Amino acid sequence: MDRGFRFLCKAETTRLVSFVGITVAIVLMFQYSELPSSKFLSTVTTKISSFRMDTSSANSKVEGNNMLLNGSNSNSKDALQDNAVNPQGSLFQNGRDSITAPAPEKAKGLDSVVNFTTRNDGSPMGSAQGMQISLTSQGAASPQPMVPLPNRTSLDSETDSRSPVVSVISAATSVKSDTTGSVSKDGNSGSLHGSSNMTVNNGKPVSVKNAKRRPSKVVSISEMNLLLQNNHAYSQQEKPARSSAVDLEILHAKSEILNAPITVNDSRLYPPLYRNVSMFRRSYELMEKMLKVYIYPDGDRPIFHEPLLDGIYASEGWFMKLMEANKQFVTGDPEKAHLFYIPFSSRLLQQTLYVRNSHKRSNLIEYMKNFVSMIAGKYPFWNRTSGADHFVVACHDWAPAETRGRMLSCIRALCNADIEVGFKIGKDVSLPETYIRSSENPVKNIGGNPPSQKPILAFFAGGLHGYVRPILLNHWENKEPDMIISETLPHVRGNRNYIQFMKSSKFCICARGHEVNSPRVVEAIFHECIPVIISDNFIPPLFEILNWESFAVFVAEEDIPNLRNILLSISEERYLEMHKRVKKVQEHFIWHAEPVKYDLFHMLLHSIWYNRLFQTNQT
Repeated sequence: MDRGFRFLCKAETTRLVSFVGITVAIVLMFQYSELPSSKFLSTVTTKISSFRMDTSSANSKVEGNNMLLNGSNSNSKDALQDNAVNPQGSLFQNGRDSITAPAPEKAKGLDSVVNFTTRNDGSPMGSAQGMQISLTSQGAASPQPMVPLPNRTSLDSETDSRSPVVSVISAATSVKSDTTGSVSKDGNSGSLHGSSNMTVNNGKPVSVKNAKRRPSKVVSISEMNLLLQNNHAYSQQEKPARSSAVDLEILHAKSEILNAPITVNDSRLYPPLYRNVSMFRRSYELMEKMLKVYIYPDGDRPIFHEPLLDGIYASEGWFMKLMEANKQFVTGDPEKAHLFYIPFSSRLLQQTLYVRNSHKRSNLIEYMKNFVSMIAGKYPFWNRTSGADHFVVACHDWAPAETRGRMLSCIRALCNADIEVGFKIGKDVSLPETYIRSSENPVKNIGGNPPSQKPILAFFAGGLHGYVRPILLNHWENKEPDMIISETLPHVRGNRNYIQFMKSSKFCICARGHEVNSPRVVEAIFHECIPVIISDNFIPPLFEILNWESFAVFVAEEDIPNLRNILLSISEERYLEMHKRVKKVQEHFIWHAEPVKYDLFHMLLHSIWYNRLFQTNQT
């Protein structure tokens, strides 16, 4: 009996080992067989994990922005499902059909997925050459406006894909992105996956200084939209134990905005430019009527109270100048203030305190830390909300570092609006980087050629800062006659050649440099050229208000090899509508010596006011 049992066990063990061996062999055969991309399993995994607006399949966790995109945020009552009850809690519209199209071939080791919005007839905006198109309807699962909004044109018709959107999302938009392709500090990488023999400009080696590596996580523009909605819907700020008159005014304003009447036929506001034009209009009206800002008089010049009005960091200076001179919003009574402004210049902080070639910013960080400790000890206002009703406006690249620690709780309007370095969507504000060449005439040379006089498909010229621009030039410099992609142009007085190229181009490439932000975004809008933003994790300016996907193109860094196909896929009809919208959105990015309604001063102040309202709980 025992002998027979042992024989049976031995036989069954042999069968089991054989079965396991066959299974492993089959898996290895599929893994290394000559299927597309030579990596079948990884291809399947990539397709499954690529982000879709259907929140049930968006399973990426975004840290630091208080959200799980699969709707399981423990800080929310029922996460995204509750947004259907009152989705006007954010200026957000959705319900679009999208097309997912893989790139025609694998280029330089890049796996990419391209998302196009369709018209209501189900056709894409164009047909990228060689692309295999698959349609995925997601309207049912996407958060919808409480009531239909009249943000439509004849191009928009029956679906909520009214905007000529081109949002390109690569495989890297799953939040766990591939970090094996980080670029070394010398920048000598020819692809996003770290090839060490980078050459551009017809084979001439290019040295790139201080190139940063790729972000460890990549958040797509669609994910950013959901983060904004979630963070505004479920504020993390606790209700104060004692509600002051100011607190009650804020809660009243928030309620008014959530229940804003539908805007119809506003001659000044073009609805497709905004996430929710009705809520924006009501919020702006309440800001004009109610908002009071207290400006701290403390701080020594030149770091405080001394605005710089020209150059690449001029936005912080213009806001400081206009805010301190304003009589409508500024109050001398801090007990009446809804917001508290700390008027420092991140550029002058760097110029004043940074020790050249020291490569250390710790003294700058310590300086701001000590200033906040001083005002928190001198006045009671910071400690009442832990700084949540305080704000700074800072455009230098180092501003995120300078406002670390205790200052993270305040509202930070930053040009370097990068999720990777702590920018919090729904609290912080993305500050437009406006390159002011003449402080006497900041709107000089604004305007562009009509669409019929734009022979250039795409234009970029600039220094090879960072890791993205060398890759852009490697793929597209001198490759197509209608694509002008080059290093810095020869200097001409007034920068006329650069400006003329922008005015004569349909699309202007806004590729990140050392940091995610670039003045090219605003320059493109000024010269009536569609911005093409190539900068992973960059939150575009005034993000809580503007519907950027209606007038700009977002291309993932990994999709640079497919750039031309993406641009050619945009139909003439949609291009003309986008061009129209770029012209209309110009007024929101202009500084005036005397502020005017809806200009950049007012739009920036409004975004700060709006985020302050939606960081306040009603319960």
